[in-house]
Amino acid sequence: MEATSKFKTVDQYFSAFPTSTKGLLNKMRETIKGVTPEAEELISYNMPAFRWNGMLVWYAAYKEHIGFYPTPSAIKTFAADLRRYKTSKGAIQFPINESIPTSLVKKIVKFRMKQNLEKARAKELR
Repeated sequence: MEATSKFKTVDQYFSAFPTSTKGLLNKMRETIKGVTPEAEELISYNMPAFRWNGMLVWYAAYKEHIGFYPTPSAIKTFAADLRRYKTSKGAIQFPINESIPTSLVKKIVKFRMKQNLEKARAKELR
């Protein structure tokens, strides 16, 4: 993938990667869509993302891992489940040579949906 590429669609983003990586990206996409089929799929920060009552999650492919960006609060909340993965304040790294832990991704996406819904309701009450 060219570092200078500016992606306009998720499919365009996927097309920049080898087949094996595309499979993992598709697994992330399908897993997130399965939890929140009504979410809007978009490119944000030049990576695939989902928006549902605000930005929900992002994901991206790298040479050694698939990055998943569910916000720092989700990483903190699921710290015990994430022990075997490399994490930082806002990112989780799923190794490129392993399958995507779909049940964990689903739990995190549901958590983020709950957060976004609470935030949207709080805004309505103002």
